[in-house]
Amino acid sequence: MNVTEIIFLSLGGLGLFLFGIKNMSEGLQAVAGDRLRLFLEKGTKTPLRGVLTGTLVTGLIQSSSGTTVLTVGLVNAGLLNLRQAIGIIMGANIGTTLTAYLIGFNLSEISLPIIAAGVILLFFFKNKRINYIGQFLLGFGLLFYGMEIMGEGLSPLRNAPFFIELMANVEDNALLGVLIGSIFTGVVQSSTATIGVLQELAYQGVVTYQQAVPILFGDNIGTTITALLAGIGA
Repeated sequence: MNVTEIIFLSLGGLGLFLFGIKNMSEGLQAVAGDRLRLFLEKGTKTPLRGVLTGTLVTGLIQSSSGTTVLTVGLVNAGLLNLRQAIGIIMGANIGTTLTAYLIGFNLSEISLPIIAAGVILLFFFKNKRINYIGQFLLGFGLLFYGMEIMGEGLSPLRNAPFFIELMANVEDNALLGVLIGSIFTGVVQSSTATIGVLQELAYQGVVTYQQAVPILFGDNIGTTITALLAGIGA
């Protein structure tokens, strides 16, 4: 496999993965509607309830960034104070780990039937609720199909001298790994995407646990950029 094929497969798989997450999140948020905002408003009477609320909402919509943006909007509207928002954001960082567990399952073999089911529900029914469920299924299938394609593109890296040297440097210098994780997550605006790439690299035997941990730390730093952008936009 040449360099061009590696790049196209890796970026194409990542694109499908991100598009899948986006559709999953939008489909679930559309089904939940205003009840999601109401749940956030009501579930913050104590700090612990705020953390639990943030965890549940993020686990539901599969996006800590989505929870963060919703929370910033509620604070800006005066419906939540800063103390309440902190609990939700802390919970969002817990809830986003559920996505990592989800993509840890290898469902690539049934991803195409799931995509087909999602397309049917999305385009061949007039009921909006069914359409949103179809959008969720479409995103769910694309997520795993993107992972499969990304894995095919990343597998040759195990024998690439430049990548082997880079990972060796990450193992020797943890700050380099943190920087890589922060930049990558900041660019793609998805901590889940970083986790997905790392999981595929680990599955292909390209990175070790010691090399992945610093990048994951950087991943959690990079995801805060979304909150900063949402705050500026507010």
